[in-house]
Amino acid sequence: MKLEQYAKLLVYSGLNVQENQMVVVEAPIEAFQLVRYVTQYAFERKAKDVIVRYSDEIVNHMRFFNRDIEAWSHYSQADALFYNQSAKDNACYLYLIGDDPELMKDIDAKKIAAYSKAKNEATKEYRDGRMFMKNAWCIAAVATEKWAQKVYPDDENALQKLWNAIFSICRLEGDPIQNMENHKNSFIHKMNIINSLNIKTLHYKNQIGTDFTISLPEHYIFMGGGSTLLNGNYYFPNIPTEELFTSPDRLSANGTLVASYPLCYNGSLIEDFVLKFKDGKVVDFDAKKGKDVLESIINIDENASYLGEVALVPYESPISQTKTIFYETLFDENAACHFALGSSFAECIQDGLKKNTEELMKMGLNDSLTHVDFMIGTKDLSIKAICRDGKEVSIFENGNFSSIFEED
Repeated sequence: MKLEQYAKLLVYSGLNVQENQMVVVEAPIEAFQLVRYVTQYAFERKAKDVIVRYSDEIVNHMRFFNRDIEAWSHYSQADALFYNQSAKDNACYLYLIGDDPELMKDIDAKKIAAYSKAKNEATKEYRDGRMFMKNAWCIAAVATEKWAQKVYPDDENALQKLWNAIFSICRLEGDPIQNMENHKNSFIHKMNIINSLNIKTLHYKNQIGTDFTISLPEHYIFMGGGSTLLNGNYYFPNIPTEELFTSPDRLSANGTLVASYPLCYNGSLIEDFVLKFKDGKVVDFDAKKGKDVLESIINIDENASYLGEVALVPYESPISQTKTIFYETLFDENAACHFALGSSFAECIQDGLKKNTEELMKMGLNDSLTHVDFMIGTKDLSIKAICRDGKEVSIFENGNFSSIFEED
């Protein structure tokens, strides 16, 4: 029953599938039952077709292990054609994720970076379709045995426990679709306040070592909850979601960010890492585990070392309150304030969807082949804003939104 409710939520709210629209589903093979329910509900919405692309992470590991880096520097023309053409044809995309967080730890990080770069270069039309609000997409989780064992080690009920956590965090109690609509409305109050402040600079500080400033471009827009396509359809790119987010001035970051959560990137863990910025760019970094993976992210292209996202998530968010590290960015990023290295969001600046990449860069946004979130939020995090009129405003106190965001 819950799995069916979850599938309906993803189709109706996550993607908001429209009549005569193609739905593309990417999923691990373990997710076959959920995919069948998704397909059922997509056709209930009169979808034109549902194309399912299953993956097997064990096979993927074998391929990365046995093929050299040169082989991963070229992306399949057939796959590129599929993604680019389906985006032109107004497809929407559901990405179901649930990989083993450490499966790829013995794989050369440069191979994975080469693959990511090659794919993103070959599928520019597809990426632009999502970036410029032409194609809906939704990332959601599916519980798998290896992931569950990492989250709940030595628990014989780990798989069901992870499913239960996913169902709870995604608000499946009662009417899930109405719950998401209510959740959407809960963002509006905070969005209106922070967008009215005309912020120039944000200053982050906590006791684990973060001391960092970053500026927002003129006419920034904080978004939250879901997004609206150019055709007016509203959808949720992430389920779950707890963040208010915008894109910063790419050249303005200065200071130190200390990660508060591990980062799982393509099956490799990066733990206890620090990034130091000067004039927007990462100039130094370190990690107790996965430093080579972190380096591969930063070096994917010339702009991967700049920030593309600022996201505000209260320490008291539902995911944080589980007191669980999920080793999956979709969940962990919604438990803590975070940033992202790489590309910005065109929707996060006034008239950004009417601009091309070069124009957005001139407005201060970043353009990169990658976008990787990492978490820095803690229970003592403070964020102070300096507004363009010189006024100082407290945004976060003790890890949560300050009193200016309290509803009357």
